[in-house]
Amino acid sequence: MDKLKQLESFVSVALRGSLTAAANAEGVAPAIMGRRLDALEERLGVKLLLRTTRRLTLTHEGSAFLEDCQRLLADLSNAEASVSAGGVKASGHLRITAPAGFGRRHVAPLVPKFRELHPEVTVSLNLSDRVVDIAGEGFDCAVRVGDMPDSSMVSLRLADNRRMCVATPAYLARYGAPKHPNELARFACLTLSSDASQTRGWAFKVPSEQGTEVIHLRPAGPLDCSDGQVLHDWCLAGYGIAWRSTWEVEAEISEGALVSVLDEFAAPPNGIYAVFPQRKHLPLRVRLWIDYLKHHYGTPGFWQMLQK
Repeated sequence: MDKLKQLESFVSVALRGSLTAAANAEGVAPAIMGRRLDALEERLGVKLLLRTTRRLTLTHEGSAFLEDCQRLLADLSNAEASVSAGGVKASGHLRITAPAGFGRRHVAPLVPKFRELHPEVTVSLNLSDRVVDIAGEGFDCAVRVGDMPDSSMVSLRLADNRRMCVATPAYLARYGAPKHPNELARFACLTLSSDASQTRGWAFKVPSEQGTEVIHLRPAGPLDCSDGQVLHDWCLAGYGIAWRSTWEVEAEISEGALVSVLDEFAAPPNGIYAVFPQRKHLPLRVRLWIDYLKHHYGTPGFWQMLQK
């Protein structure tokens, strides 16, 4: 019996909740659907559905297998569409995740526009500052900002991410400006809570015996928060010095609301990445989404334009 037909029948029965409904949709007898499910469970050696005269219930293994089957069938559909007459045509469900602050500003506005180009793709966007387990939680792609740790994931650099120390002119007029990163201990530094930070600290390039080296500091301060947007707001209110990305503060700097300090010690930029599971054949919808991000993030003036 055809393995693909078994998978299609399993998905149809699981989603419709009955053999009869799935059989009617395909135009076959319920007994045929039942034989396909029996053959699938026998081949896998595991029970996928608990069947009674009144209802069908997915087992724990069946629920997990259903998600994999849906993804596999969607990928197959995309592969066929990409080579069929009429050119490239993506479909299926795209699950993406991004950091909350960055995602609100620079991912969420692009999602509806991407769907306008690919109307047969549906999209779920998850915004979270925790490090999401992409493969384990069923995401197709993540946008991540910062250094990329070694992992089984594939990462593609989309743009540079520069960080800088900023404060209001009023704060600097009252307390002065640090001349060296080591002087930050004397200032009110607005920092991410230790349980929220995904970085090694504030990075600076300083002179060393080898020429220069990058150091990481974790300055203390009277205020910390797990939300970067709150730190940004506190900084704008004049409560201290914050270490922020250029995509967050360039507009305020150009308007004079914020001033950057310690620019001569700025560390080399890290990156903004698209991260996705290691796969031999990436689904078409994922490839098109990554290309879409890379195009927009590489467009001159993109970051300044979205801040206005």
